[in-house]
Amino acid sequence: MPLNHYVTLGRSGLRVSPFCLGAMTFGEEWGFGTDERSAVEILEHYLDQGGNFIDTANLYTRGHSEQILGDYFARHAGRRHRVVLATKFSGNMHPGDPNGGGASRKAVIAACEASLERLQTDYIDLYWQHWEDPFTPLEETLATLDDLVAAGKIRYVGFSDTPAWKVAAAQVTARFRGWAPLVALQIEYSLLERTVEGELVPMALECGLGITPWSPLRAGVLSGKYSRAHMQAESPGRAATVARNVNEHAYQVLDVLAAVAKRRGTSAARVALAWVRDRPGVASPILGARKLEQLKDNLAALELRLEPDDVADLDRVSAPKLNFPSEFLPAAQSQSYAGLTVNGRSFGSSLR
Repeated sequence: MPLNHYVTLGRSGLRVSPFCLGAMTFGEEWGFGTDERSAVEILEHYLDQGGNFIDTANLYTRGHSEQILGDYFARHAGRRHRVVLATKFSGNMHPGDPNGGGASRKAVIAACEASLERLQTDYIDLYWQHWEDPFTPLEETLATLDDLVAAGKIRYVGFSDTPAWKVAAAQVTARFRGWAPLVALQIEYSLLERTVEGELVPMALECGLGITPWSPLRAGVLSGKYSRAHMQAESPGRAATVARNVNEHAYQVLDVLAAVAKRRGTSAARVALAWVRDRPGVASPILGARKLEQLKDNLAALELRLEPDDVADLDRVSAPKLNFPSEFLPAAQSQSYAGLTVNGRSFGSSLR
């Protein structure tokens, strides 16, 4: 599967590459990431391979990520209209200003105008709410986003890192009011973060949202650079993230990941990416790279097809403990629906 084997994003006609290029690493203001020259090399390689989906945010590297992208597409105007450029609002770029962030009408419009200026473009293809705003009514946010769609400043709407119930409420409200619906959901999803399978993933499937997992390599922990013998972060900016994953469960996952990679003659990173790419509802995992070599290795996961025994081993060792559904529910469902297969989901061999 090449990068130009495009998929539709959720219940929309928007076509995106099966891997999205994340630009959070564009800029070095956060203590990790890459300089402008390297960022452009990464971006150009992705585009040259047929990639068309780029994700950033107003907050990333204090606006520098958007600026790098804006400068590039200003120099290569012909490429701008061939990409799906996504950015986010909610983050406060003006500390001390109570309306500098969040999802109020005032904040969303101001954030959109500022992102358009940094990106040097007339429109944003996909505008994400970065996280929920507990102080602003959903109707206010959704009506504002619909107005921006009507004004031609954004094309599609998505939510990121928001509770399932609130995303579902937003989708129902938007459809009931005739406003622009949500088409995508951005959530952390990897072999080391599967709790989203409890409610967020089923909700996305039901509501027609294409899932774009962020941190599919768990900030590099699943890249093959780390093991029981080596858990030292490559840069100070990543130390806290790596430290959060130093536990026996993570080691068990890394052990099996390394074994599967060896069995298939490939890298651990490619195995981890292939696993998340093939999860139900996933449209386009987001790749973040500090070096061109990292991106090239990650993109090679598009050609990897895991065998059923590989998936079974990875599923077993990474199985999450979910708050919902409760443990008794799968057994109860198996008894109630045994023998039925619906949308590829089987509940057993006989009715009881």
